[in-house]
Amino acid sequence: MEPKEKTLITVKATVNVPVEIAWKFWTSPEHITQWNYANEDWHTPWAKNDLKEGGKFLSRMEAKDGSMGFDFSGVYEKVKICELLEIVLDDGRKVKTTFAANGKSTNIEETFEAETINSYEMQNRGWQSILDNFKKYAEALRLK
Repeated sequence: MEPKEKTLITVKATVNVPVEIAWKFWTSPEHITQWNYANEDWHTPWAKNDLKEGGKFLSRMEAKDGSMGFDFSGVYEKVKICELLEIVLDDGRKVKTTFAANGKSTNIEETFEAETINSYEMQNRGWQSILDNFKKYAEALRLK
């Protein structure tokens, strides 16, 4: 029996901050806790990040009402500062995030292997929403 091909989903955003700032906000736990949620009913109360190849990351994602939550975690396979993150989630799925400088903006593209519990559309919406929250957070902080 041949292995089943993985379904890949890609989300994208152009964030109006320089790539160095986008990278810092994406990878620093004190910033991750401010933008890492799919909707206003959820939050990330804490995050840890050992940003190196072989390093682990962990974010606790919870409903604000305490009704549910989960750890989002994995290991970095490849880290190229201000360019690329390749990770393997604890469930074995792979995620590739690229950061491309575009003048004073940064193009971020995230491609991940879909899981089989939730619909592809729901996963796409959730990951895109988190990326959109990142964009909103980074651009608002840049203006301060």
